[in-house]
Amino acid sequence: MEQDMKYIYQIYLDGSFSAAADHLYMSQPALSIAVRRVEDMIGAEIFDRSRRPLALTEAGKAYIDTLESIRRKEEDLSRQIEDLRGLKTGTLRLGGTHYLNCYILARILTGFTNTYPGIRLELFEDSSAKLTRALEKHELDLILNCDPDVIAQHDHRKAFYDHILLAVHEDTALPEQLRERSLSAEQVLAGSHLNPDCPSAALSEFKDLEFILLQQGNNLYGRSRQMFQEAGITPKIKMTISQMVTSYRLADNGLGAAFVSDRLVRSPRSHLRFFKIKSQHTDRLFCFVLPHRDYTPFAVRGFIEYASQHIPNPGF
Repeated sequence: MEQDMKYIYQIYLDGSFSAAADHLYMSQPALSIAVRRVEDMIGAEIFDRSRRPLALTEAGKAYIDTLESIRRKEEDLSRQIEDLRGLKTGTLRLGGTHYLNCYILARILTGFTNTYPGIRLELFEDSSAKLTRALEKHELDLILNCDPDVIAQHDHRKAFYDHILLAVHEDTALPEQLRERSLSAEQVLAGSHLNPDCPSAALSEFKDLEFILLQQGNNLYGRSRQMFQEAGITPKIKMTISQMVTSYRLADNGLGAAFVSDRLVRSPRSHLRFFKIKSQHTDRLFCFVLPHRDYTPFAVRGFIEYASQHIPNPGF
């Protein structure tokens, strides 16, 4: 990328001429001259200098979009050349939620880095919504996602299924006929809930319980809302939190009922009883999701291939 373009992009990132000048180790007047030179060349101002922080004009937005496209193509070229050298090096920028990073990817990441020590791994953790936005801005190379709309709009490959269960503390007062349909942690580990003959329960049967729900931005937030709407009830919300792993632990300590993934159940020792809920929203297909790009580097392809072989019981 030409030098003046780099200057303009730095101003865009920092939101001011002075901050960009500091980052670039140059004087602010020299930076202003460089920007004016480009603005004179294209015949329009790039920055609205009357606003703080600095804002882009419409011409500036088009200019930055073009710069980002150039940056992506340069990055793709660099990574393609690395791959052609056959050294199996490069960088993988991978994004996952706390649940995915801890319960699905931890062992896989260790094995992958041992298999490909020349690949540098950058792991990011956030909500599924924020990770999707980062992917679309090409700040990430790969995420795992189970939102059908997100999957349909991107290049993707199947990764695994998980299944949402309702976790209720064993001391919670429930009608006997409902309790008889519950599953122990040992039964979940054995996959009893995946049996078509496994008894299920309607969410409306739990209308008197207090729930621990996930906050907006989590995939399970939207799914839980849809399940309550299906059941025709308004839940009694004890609290909302950001992580499913935390809701699992809080439910295990009797704070409230929680929707949890079957893949969180790792030990037969638990204070929870699990219920298979009658809803189409309890089965989730996770996919490896990639940004639209001209070239997919080996680091990304290699990780997908490795993970696909090592994710336990993908379910398809």
